[in-house]
Amino acid sequence: MKITEKEGYRIFEDEKNNVSEFAAFLESIQPKFKDDNVVVDILKYGDLELDELLKFLDVSNRHRKGRRSFVIANDTINIEQVPEELLVVPTLQEAEDIIQMEEIERDLGF
Repeated sequence: MKITEKEGYRIFEDEKNNVSEFAAFLESIQPKFKDDNVVVDILKYGDLELDELLKFLDVSNRHRKGRRSFVIANDTINIEQVPEELLVVPTLQEAEDIIQMEEIERDLGF
């Protein structure tokens, strides 16, 4: 896994080619990054299926419950199929924008 530190968040990128194992690994280490806003970069997966994306649902829910952002960057999944609990955007720039908006909402008490 590759971790890139940005101002206000971290980008986690899978260096292997198994999205299911990556989701399970993130879930196992989630307590280590529970205080950080997170972008999960899975842009490299060309034919990502909804059931593969849903493997991130538990870690996303747990992370967001702690009032931190958890955004997935993937441009192949049909957004209409994704449950509202998962934030999926097609670019890293949009992921950063979402985190900034959520930080503002948290600062305002929403």
